[in-house]
Amino acid sequence: MHWFISQIMPFINRFNCFSSDGKRKISRFSLPIGLFLSLILVSSSAKGQEDSQRHIGGTVTLTNNGISIIPSFSLGRPAVFFDLTMGGERFSFEPMLRFGLDGKPWSFVLWGRYKVIKDRRFSLTVGGHPAFLFQEAQVMVDGKPEMRMVANRYVAGEINSSFKVSKDLTLRLYYLKGVGVQVMGPKSSDFLALSPEFPDIKLAGEFSMVINPQFFFLKVDENSGFYVNSGLTFKKGEFPVQFQAFGNKKLNSTIPGDDLVWNLSLLYKFNTSFEKK
Repeated sequence: MHWFISQIMPFINRFNCFSSDGKRKISRFSLPIGLFLSLILVSSSAKGQEDSQRHIGGTVTLTNNGISIIPSFSLGRPAVFFDLTMGGERFSFEPMLRFGLDGKPWSFVLWGRYKVIKDRRFSLTVGGHPAFLFQEAQVMVDGKPEMRMVANRYVAGEINSSFKVSKDLTLRLYYLKGVGVQVMGPKSSDFLALSPEFPDIKLAGEFSMVINPQFFFLKVDENSGFYVNSGLTFKKGEFPVQFQAFGNKKLNSTIPGDDLVWNLSLLYKFNTSFEKK
């Protein structure tokens, strides 16, 4: 472990900067990179403490409008999402691979997450990821302009907490910090969300509904704003296919984007648990 720290510190120092009086300042890369590296260190030290339970699962989503992790942004056309998860009781690797239905990639987000606190009523998870956001842009090839797919690179860190108030209400507080490493668009973003969740509201027979309202603040470079959204998910018992309706409304914001973003989606969920021998 000491060897790992000695090797990684020069990399971290590359993202620090100095003021005119020579004092070190923390750069905008510090939080996501710090969370990401802390995740690696904690998971490495905790590997021997995990039990033998493992899982592989995920969700495949087919939607009329791809909506980003930050729900004020959308692809603006039909999309398919592959949100996967694999790991143990505490550490998991959760890649998110998202494409337009025309086959063009939209974003690849490679999450690593660690459950710091895992209690019956309260949980705290930290995570980090590198991400690639694809867009078509005009570039020069052999002196001639051509439209090519360009990958914008980001790193981000998250803190996610939840508190189970009762069997019918869970409160979630979520913070995401993202920075652009090499991008053509925004360089920095801060996303803070409060989300009450009302799980398994009984309808008729085996049918039930989950309501996920959310209020969030978003800052992108020098612009900021407040938004509200909600998702309604309809399901039948343990049947793996679910239907979801989602809408996001801008309340007061200087960030460019639509006042209303919405979609309808079909979700297929799967999960397999096993023990490591």
